[in-house]
Amino acid sequence: MGGTSTTVSTTAPATAVRGRQRSLTAGRPRPSARRWAGWLFALPALAFYGMFNLRPVLASIQYSFYDWDGIGASTWAGLDNYTSVFTDPDLLSSLLHAFYLIIFYSILPVTFGLIAAAVMRQIEGRFTGALARTALFLPQIIPGAAAGVAWIWMYGQDGTVNQLLRLIGLGGIARPWLGDFTWALTAVGFIGTWLSTGFCTLLLMSGIGKIDGTLYEAARLDGAGPVQQFRHVTLPGLRNELGVCVTVTIIAALASFDVVYLATQGGPGTQTMVPGVEVYNLAFNNSRLGAASALAIVLAIIVIAVIVPLQQLFKER
Repeated sequence: MGGTSTTVSTTAPATAVRGRQRSLTAGRPRPSARRWAGWLFALPALAFYGMFNLRPVLASIQYSFYDWDGIGASTWAGLDNYTSVFTDPDLLSSLLHAFYLIIFYSILPVTFGLIAAAVMRQIEGRFTGALARTALFLPQIIPGAAAGVAWIWMYGQDGTVNQLLRLIGLGGIARPWLGDFTWALTAVGFIGTWLSTGFCTLLLMSGIGKIDGTLYEAARLDGAGPVQQFRHVTLPGLRNELGVCVTVTIIAALASFDVVYLATQGGPGTQTMVPGVEVYNLAFNNSRLGAASALAIVLAIIVIAVIVPLQQLFKER
């Protein structure tokens, strides 16, 4: 009798626990059901993405193999449109101009952003620091089209830029910058610098904020000055943020359109022509949808070819 009662007393609680576990899991969806439920929630967004992103890309790839004016019948062109991208001097120069703009859209803003972020770290919490952050980020909230229009006036013969040059005794180099064949592309590039510096500065400042302050204290105790601290503490700690800044700004340079179109429309001549404006002109002004699609596809491939290695370079090790 004693042995039987003991067996019942030890197995009954275990049976009850298993019963409770079955009752708790009975109402839960299986892992596969949860996975499908997640896809169902994402389905509307995927449908919009496929309709308004993937479908135009696939259509552009298709159009790039045809000669088509967008209205009449199309003619098979094979790779002729792609060949013209690299043999037509105007199309090729637009790609080279886009790479030139990387200096102003990416290299200069990241450099200025690093310097500004390091300086503002020293004045953090002061009124001047908040004012400087606001002034630097202000261009970021201005649409590129509006910035292009504003800089047309500022770059004019009697605009702000030339007035400042005359004020400091450099009136001899004053000129209508956006109409000058030599300086027009550089002038457009500085608009990109003005637009991108604030974004880079704030992003890098947020990265500096997550760096452990004890690292700077240890560096100071070891006798490191501001330059050594910047080189050995700040830069390694900003690898991810630098990667984001470089990626975003290089894409902005290669795919630039609004600033260039509003400021110069690719002129004077073709001195500021970039692929984005060239694609627009080919498609809507010259009715060459095949050539426009081929240039757009080549530009997309170039962007991917440039960005993927950079992502690997700035990846955390």
